Amino acid sequence: MTVQKKMSESVAEFRRFSRFYTKQIGLLAKGFLKTRFSLTQARILYELANHEQLTASDIINELGIDPGHLSRILNNFEKEGLLHKVRSKSDSRRRIINLTPQGQNAFSVLNERSMEEAEGLLLRLTGEERRRLLNAMQTIENILGDDSKPPTSYLLRFNSPGDIGWIIHRHGVLYSEEYGFDETFEALVAEILVQFIRKHDPKRECIWIAEQDGERVGAVMIVDAGVQIAQLRLLLVEPRARGRGIGKQLINECIKFSRRNRYRKIKLWTQSNLLEARHLYTKADFKMVEEYPHKSFGLNLIAEFWELSLQD
Repeated sequence: MTVQKKMSESVAEFRRFSRFYTKQIGLLAKGFLKTRFSLTQARILYELANHEQLTASDIINELGIDPGHLSRILNNFEKEGLLHKVRSKSDSRRRIINLTPQGQNAFSVLNERSMEEAEGLLLRLTGEERRRLLNAMQTIENILGDDSKPPTSYLLRFNSPGDIGWIIHRHGVLYSEEYGFDETFEALVAEILVQFIRKHDPKRECIWIAEQDGERVGAVMIVDAGVQIAQLRLLLVEPRARGRGIGKQLINECIKFSRRNRYRKIKLWTQSNLLEARHLYTKADFKMVEEYPHKSFGLNLIAEFWELSLQD
């Protein structure tokens, strides 16, 4: 298949999803959420209700809206009594836009209906389906969103009861969804972790769990591979938490731990199609030292061995 044909199919799939999603959230209806407002008008009301000291320029920068179109909407809102403008005390050239009580009421109706619609859609799904949907949404936001946004805080801790089952489950689910691995991969993960729990040396081997807002979002482990060699295994970051430095920090913890325990190098085994993980390893100065084709987990893959020297 040519590159152009692949791109054409990707564009068609992107447009198909856009049509599907706009229908799902009611963007084709005459009034957004069965109100008299359009989606653009509703977004402007949302910004004004949730931020203070906004100017027209602030709204343009946030929404990417055409200045002339915004001006007409704001003028109509002002005539309808939904907002008023006042000159800034610190800069008389700036006009601050605030919602009136009538404008706050209009936003409250929109906000309540939006909450009800989202809740109604999510209630139709199972818990696992909701998790998959929200993870997919976060993945889209991470890929297409603004990289300049500050990362949400997270913490790293050692594993505790319940974490092993979570690591096995999430590896099985994510590698099936993202790469097409079959259940034999989940079985391998389970074998690795059972072996760790039964025989690991807590002074030289460790599992770290990343948490964000009280939920597990990542994990990694270091095991003793013999001859002063550490092995990094089972790196995982949930899609909704990617792009926030969690994978990098998990790898850094492995490196610091291995240095403290006087390992001379860290090795790892990965696959050529795990592009995000390979990018993190490259950033951490790991080098690929060997590769070979094999058939595992129901797929034809190219295995790779990577190493990081810890000797100065």
